[in-house]
Amino acid sequence: MATIWARKALLESGWKEAVRIGIGADGTIASITEGAEAEGHRAGILLPAPANVHSHAFQRAMAGLTERRGPDPADSFWTWRQLMYRFLDRLTPDHVEAIAAFVQMEMLEAGYATNVEFHYLHHQPGGAPYAELAELSGRIAAATAETGIGLTLLPVHYRYGGCDRRDLGAGQIRFGNDFDRFARLHEKAARHVESLPADCRIGVAPHSLRAVQPDDIRAARELADGAPFHMHLAEQAAEVDEVSAAYGKRPVEWVLETMQPDESCCFIHCTQMQPHETEGLARSGAVAGLCPITESSLGDGIFDALRWLGADGAIAVGSDSNIRISLTEELRTLDYSQRLRDRSRAALATPDRSTGRRILDAVNAGGARAAGRDSGSIAVGRLADLVALDDEAVDLAGRRGDTILDCFIFAGDDRMVRDVWSAGRHMVRGGRHVRREAIAARYAGVMRELGEAI
Repeated sequence: MATIWARKALLESGWKEAVRIGIGADGTIASITEGAEAEGHRAGILLPAPANVHSHAFQRAMAGLTERRGPDPADSFWTWRQLMYRFLDRLTPDHVEAIAAFVQMEMLEAGYATNVEFHYLHHQPGGAPYAELAELSGRIAAATAETGIGLTLLPVHYRYGGCDRRDLGAGQIRFGNDFDRFARLHEKAARHVESLPADCRIGVAPHSLRAVQPDDIRAARELADGAPFHMHLAEQAAEVDEVSAAYGKRPVEWVLETMQPDESCCFIHCTQMQPHETEGLARSGAVAGLCPITESSLGDGIFDALRWLGADGAIAVGSDSNIRISLTEELRTLDYSQRLRDRSRAALATPDRSTGRRILDAVNAGGARAAGRDSGSIAVGRLADLVALDDEAVDLAGRRGDTILDCFIFAGDDRMVRDVWSAGRHMVRGGRHVRREAIAARYAGVMRELGEAI
């Protein structure tokens, strides 16, 4: 049994001091002792480590390449998307594996314990399948085996170029499958996941209402069979208009009336919702998977977190385009967006919980649900997904209780992260991943090879 001793720890029962955690061989928390003598690995401030619930790993390698405006003054998500399609035509399986390993390493160093990979890059440039249909899913799994992060792999079904069921265009064609081939791909991807530690999971993700037909969504729910089910929803105003014209309902209205969403569902972004949609989807039990850095980068809009949380909705955060992987910045941007929109302060705080405590509790609980993972708090029987902060960091000097979380998120940053465990695997020590040098060197080689591909 591995042992961690923390000077302070945020347990399910609240803040405690001198806490000893015993971790079993299965990666779960076997024992918790308060007021214990120091033994095992010493930590400063021990917290539950959340899941990163939405990532397109390959996009990390194009970070910084889309910050110029062309002659068209109406630069938007849609023009960015065309640049992304041009970029991915250069990617080989070796590139995909190296990029995914670097992304997962950065997630761990930021304080995440799990990567929920929304994986839609399936085929060769030009759209021909690889000889092994799930080749690129296997590369995500191989990266996971190297980094030690928890994985929930979501093979993505992507069939059409829009609600009118037009053919996929250049770039997109690497994503495309009819549902029968997608089901075969999903089965083969599940075999890759089975080769990983037992805490890793497989789920299902129809890309969006634009990219699949309604029958495919129903079939995907059946294929998921209670496993995590994720889908992009109501991200862009133009998307809402296209779906409304095709289905006679706004996207969230259609989902609520047609899909019967529940706690196995995670809908990504949801930045274009009306109040009745926000409240209805929140009360369904579905998780809202928020990506505030990417949503800011792409001009998606602002998620109505106040109304959602007021309706007891569940939230989680993800790094999506991976333009920047930072747990603290995602949480800070989420709250600051509410303040800017409403001209308020401490927008997400409540009378009994500070902003940092409310957000971190929410993303831990919602992230565990969205990942299909028995984590989210420090309690016996839960997976040992843990992050230790440096209690000697200057911004934490003299801080106690929930103020620690507020200072971590709003005054500090991810440099406070000293150690991270994923299902008991101690992958970050002293702020660095245990295999950082090899992973970073391989990624740098890919970057030099790709150059400014866009």
